[in-house]
Amino acid sequence: MVRSIMIQGTGSNVGKSVLVAGLARAFTRRGLRVAPFKPQNMSNNAAVSENGGEIGRAQALQARAARRATHTDMNPILLKPETDTGAQIIVQGQRAGTMKAGDYRKDKSKLLGAALESFNRLCSDADLVLIEGAGSPAETNLRKGDIANMGFACAAGVPVILVGDIHRGGVIAQIVGTQAVLDAEDLKMIRGFAVNRFKGDVSLFDEGRDDIAERTGWPCLGVVPWFHDAWKLPAEDMMDIRSHSGGACKVVVPQLERMANFDDLDPLSAEPGVSVEIVPAGRALPGDADLVLLPGSKSTIGDLAYFRAQGWDVDIYAHVRRGGHVLGLCGGYQMLGKTIADPDGVDGRPGTVEGLGLLDVETVMAGQKQVKLTSARALDGGEPVSGYEIHMGRTEGPDCARAWLEVDGRPEGAVNASGRIRGSYLHGIFSSDTFRASYLSQLGVQSNLSYEDGVEDTLDALADHLERTMDLDHLLALAEQPKRA
Repeated sequence: MVRSIMIQGTGSNVGKSVLVAGLARAFTRRGLRVAPFKPQNMSNNAAVSENGGEIGRAQALQARAARRATHTDMNPILLKPETDTGAQIIVQGQRAGTMKAGDYRKDKSKLLGAALESFNRLCSDADLVLIEGAGSPAETNLRKGDIANMGFACAAGVPVILVGDIHRGGVIAQIVGTQAVLDAEDLKMIRGFAVNRFKGDVSLFDEGRDDIAERTGWPCLGVVPWFHDAWKLPAEDMMDIRSHSGGACKVVVPQLERMANFDDLDPLSAEPGVSVEIVPAGRALPGDADLVLLPGSKSTIGDLAYFRAQGWDVDIYAHVRRGGHVLGLCGGYQMLGKTIADPDGVDGRPGTVEGLGLLDVETVMAGQKQVKLTSARALDGGEPVSGYEIHMGRTEGPDCARAWLEVDGRPEGAVNASGRIRGSYLHGIFSSDTFRASYLSQLGVQSNLSYEDGVEDTLDALADHLERTMDLDHLLALAEQPKRA
């Protein structure tokens, strides 16, 4: 008999994704067949699932924690913001179009069927389905037609644990206030609460914990101390990416407005010989950078304009004159070329814009969207490379004759005459240890890191952390058989 429970938060970025990953690993180690699920996600940091579609990066990490192959059913509705008011809609892994926020709010209830269909399939091959909510159920203006939080919990008959974040302050008000604004039907779904990200002596919050329990009538499943190694896990939300101090080699990353698939940075951040500096808007790119890395983008032409508006184009030209290295991945690769043409307006308004001109290539935004897991090899040293592609467009030009990767027997990427400026459509390349070590050696860094082993060790440490600080037996006992499974 399958059981399920949903982890909802008092707000965005309270640690739901990491908690679900830790719970997935903990219950998997107990011998359960665990599947992660998030009915609706909003993120430009997508992963390619093993059945060939897009899901949120958090669900890919949770699947890994559960030692289960990734599948598009784990995140049936994925919203990828393209502008402040619109997003690309991914349904069960495939692009279904672009929609304005207002239109989506009117029509999102129609997507509940797809979410329930995917959920039911997962339930057919699991003992426990761990569901992650999105944002907060207390956003009463979004309750009508909701499919991300209480709307889904009620439709699927799934009990809820509410998680608050004490690190941001006001956790008593977060949890008690959420109870105050929910209607009676939604309140029936909540079975308990937990407090996340506590720093210091947990016993100092005993009175606060008991006050929440008394005011709400809900049992506390745990007060979870800060997990200091969370940064070692792939981040999904742009709010989670941050500079990381390491060694003398400095990798500088301009924080684009629509940055996408920035998991490329995670293996570099884990390197003890590398410091990764994320540069926000309004700040110059540091002059002592060894490598400027232009990440992926959900809106390449828009982010190129944003890049120039910060004056970063001037900074990167100066960096190149000083002999610095530049790497562009996916959207960043497209920006490095001479022009970006978008005749059909797939990236925004139709037209052609000038690129940064650091690679002698040109891009045309056309054709089918490429979404696939990829095995490649480096042409310089023959190192194996595992990665993935999520992109629109085709890039061609003289510098492509100096491709530095090979994918399925075809050359991939481009390199300028000096060899210091490179671009590729392939994401995830730095997760491959031998390739990363070879690339970093050009920057004077010696690497002996096993990145994937580090992620596995961190997931086990996270599961240990939750076993110590949460009542997982109680949580499992609260899980119920969904009514539509």
